[in-house]
Amino acid sequence: MGTGPSTPRWGGEVSQDTAEFLIGTFVGGKTFPINSDYWQKLLELPFDLHWPANRVEQACQTFAQNNCSTRHLAKILIHLTWCLQESLSNPDELSVASMKAVNASYISSVFLKYSIENLKSDNLEDLYLSLDESETIPDNIRKDESIINMVMHAVLSYIGKVDVSPKTYLLHHELLHFMLIAMSTQLLSGPTPGPNDVHPFIDAAMSQESSLVGLVVHKLLLNYISRPRSKSSASYTLMSEENQLGVLKRVGSAAANIVLFPLSYFVNSSVEASRSQLADSSINILLILIHYRKCILVESVKNSYANVTSESLLKDETYFAENPYCKALENVRDVEFDRVDIEGNAHNGPLVRLSFASLFDTLGMCLSDETAVLLLYALIHGNSDFLEYVLVRTDIDTLLMPLLETLYDASRRTSNQIYMVLIILLILSQDSSFNASIHKLILPSVPWYQERLLHQTSLGSLMVIVLIRTVKYNMSKMRDVYLHTNCLATLANMAPHVHRLSSYASQRLVSLFDMLSRKYAKLAELKNNKMQMSDSDPRDDDKLPEDTSAELHIYTDFLRIVLEILNAILTYALPRNPEVIYAIMHRQEVFQPFRNHPRFNELLENIFSVLDFFNSRMDAQKVDGEWSVEKVLQVINTNCRFWRGDGMKMFTQLRFTYEQESHPEEFFIPYVWQLVISRSGFSFDASSINLFPIELPVEVSYAPGETNTDQYMRLNVKEAMESSV
Repeated sequence: MGTGPSTPRWGGEVSQDTAEFLIGTFVGGKTFPINSDYWQKLLELPFDLHWPANRVEQACQTFAQNNCSTRHLAKILIHLTWCLQESLSNPDELSVASMKAVNASYISSVFLKYSIENLKSDNLEDLYLSLDESETIPDNIRKDESIINMVMHAVLSYIGKVDVSPKTYLLHHELLHFMLIAMSTQLLSGPTPGPNDVHPFIDAAMSQESSLVGLVVHKLLLNYISRPRSKSSASYTLMSEENQLGVLKRVGSAAANIVLFPLSYFVNSSVEASRSQLADSSINILLILIHYRKCILVESVKNSYANVTSESLLKDETYFAENPYCKALENVRDVEFDRVDIEGNAHNGPLVRLSFASLFDTLGMCLSDETAVLLLYALIHGNSDFLEYVLVRTDIDTLLMPLLETLYDASRRTSNQIYMVLIILLILSQDSSFNASIHKLILPSVPWYQERLLHQTSLGSLMVIVLIRTVKYNMSKMRDVYLHTNCLATLANMAPHVHRLSSYASQRLVSLFDMLSRKYAKLAELKNNKMQMSDSDPRDDDKLPEDTSAELHIYTDFLRIVLEILNAILTYALPRNPEVIYAIMHRQEVFQPFRNHPRFNELLENIFSVLDFFNSRMDAQKVDGEWSVEKVLQVINTNCRFWRGDGMKMFTQLRFTYEQESHPEEFFIPYVWQLVISRSGFSFDASSINLFPIELPVEVSYAPGETNTDQYMRLNVKEAMESSV
């Protein structure tokens, strides 16, 4: 039992038969003790054989049958821990220990992933991540420490403490991938975290000391900012030819001994391997960590609910443990300026120092990707220092332009991405200095805006245009009340600070009222018809929409918000916005039907006061020939100087603030994992996923000569995301 097969040491030539024999021994039924020489030979073996996917699947199935008795997964995780501990003692060298750690991480990832995917219950024991009682435990393993906690501490210590360099890149890459697989137990649980959920690896990560948590968050953010790459031309390259080596390309000059399994076992073939970079892995891991919530049963009800499922528990009977990674992200401070040094405030959690300038610029480059949007949201919602930094930047267009382009391209984006962008804009619009500064920043052009040439337009005008366009798109396609509300709330926050709104933005603002008023009129007519039909024949009542009254009420509120937006501009910023006055005068007929409406007349009084004032000035003006746009604007600009606002009603300014839902984890946890699977290329057995709904592959019969052009399971991510909101 204590001996392994004879094989050359690391660096020697090894036959394919010997290499396959070692892997076969690992998955087979013969048990090798933790101190056996076999483990050293396995981890030092420079694998260079090509294993087809079906061979890997067979190996995993054999391993699953035998691991309960051999406990080889637990043992290789222990060896991974030892290798990482040794590597930490001399991190700047490409040691034998670090290459063994790469192999141990890779092998354990393959078989841990299969074990998680095929868990038959929520019982952690089914992973067999403990040594058999008959096993002699080495002196350097504490009997009271679990293997999971031991390996997670080692993995996180290496990630947090060792800098990424050409010599360490490969091991960092493998450890991040190992973490992703270890935390994928979340995919097996439902969207609502419950006290019976079993996520041992994430729980172990949460239990680490705060100083280590801070180091890990710092390193993950630093990886995302610096975006380190291997000096090799490719990371993973799987060659399809039988006579080619399907090897993981070596970093630097090291002859890295890499266990070779097909990349397709980990990565969905529809996603290019080149997308699986260290920066992408780092942000995925960070998002998973900060959004995790450990659900704990209230002590007073533990006994009575011992056998009750999590779905039947009331939310006031459980609570969530504090997430140290979320706290660490909230405590990230700028290396250039730390308020704590001046004010002497104490921190509740680990302090992470980072260059906000670099983080700001990186986010600006990456906001077309949904993970970057999620990170920006987490920072500006939870980290007041970063929000303040963003608000004082004079180049806020670095962030706003990609966000507005995302809204412009809404038809090709997921609903979740649109929601997150709108929430970010709403949070930013809560600051008056932001609302003022965006109108001072002039854009030479907006190349992605196709409907109209926007030349020398202010960032504020573009924001108004795109938000109104989003409302219009929502009315025709999505019909989502939440989206409407966020758009209008942001416009309302901006309104008192509008400065020289462009002619096109002003026209769109008035057309927004016209668009909503027509929808309101249709609903009002439908309701009246429904009431008349109900009076004549009560049996016809069921044939009409039941939610007409509710929808009418919603659009009444929307119309009132738009009127309040116009009121705020006319009350607080009229002299600075002649184009808004022109747009209202040009379309003044759209306001007339609501002048005497009991729900709107009060808000229309100021608009008609402005119309009366400028219409009278127009009537008094003698003009040669027809009125032109230029002549009308000249009259408006001239008379703006004489405007005193006499008789205008002063309404309380609308001020909308964003408040996160009471249980945001039900949205964010499924959303993050959907992105991990759909964007990063991480694959997982679709039939095992319970976290969010997916579209399973359909069996299709093909006639002779036909081929299946879609051989891989595709997740219906857009539909899954929408259903998780």
